[in-house]
Amino acid sequence: MKTALSRAAIFALTALTILLAGALLICPERTCRVPGFDVTGLAAAHGSRNSWLDAAFMAVSWLGSLFVLAPAVLWLAWRAPTGRARMDKAFVALALAGAALIGHLAKLAIDRPRPDLFPALIDTPPDTSFPSAHALQVTAVAAAWLLRPGQTAAPREVLAGGVLVAAVSLSRVYLQVHFPSDVVVGMATALAWVLALRHLPVWQKGLQ
Repeated sequence: MKTALSRAAIFALTALTILLAGALLICPERTCRVPGFDVTGLAAAHGSRNSWLDAAFMAVSWLGSLFVLAPAVLWLAWRAPTGRARMDKAFVALALAGAALIGHLAKLAIDRPRPDLFPALIDTPPDTSFPSAHALQVTAVAAAWLLRPGQTAAPREVLAGGVLVAAVSLSRVYLQVHFPSDVVVGMATALAWVLALRHLPVWQKGLQ
């Protein structure tokens, strides 16, 4: 149990370190800036615009929203029978809840303005930019499903999860509502958070 708790603590600390390192990179001394790779990423997204991609990314971006993810995860948890399946769904639901909380607390703490280098394709969300909550949340759900306790993800699940995360994350940059750094930090933080959650002894107990 001590070993499991130590691993959980290490991954939790890793998630915090990723957020802090990202914040220090983009907002040193509380003054936010736009690094070169953010400019390059947004410019590339703007330069690749066409009507088909506009429609596709506007649609797929919703898959990272709590308005979509929360009902979907709760519905799966409600439909799951008792035992192993219900534990799987509880793990995914907790991963999403924690990711949403982490993301919104970080937004309040960092207060990075949204991109304004190029026109946004959708209404600019009212909250701040860092990190990308959509990228963080969809990565947490996909990673939690693939790493759910006692289960081995099938190759098709890994592929589907990877495509989903990539599509939602890219959509946030393409739509000009997030900097690439917001998305990368969100994805990395989510993965570390899920690994921390996965190593808690409660999941090991449930497998016995």
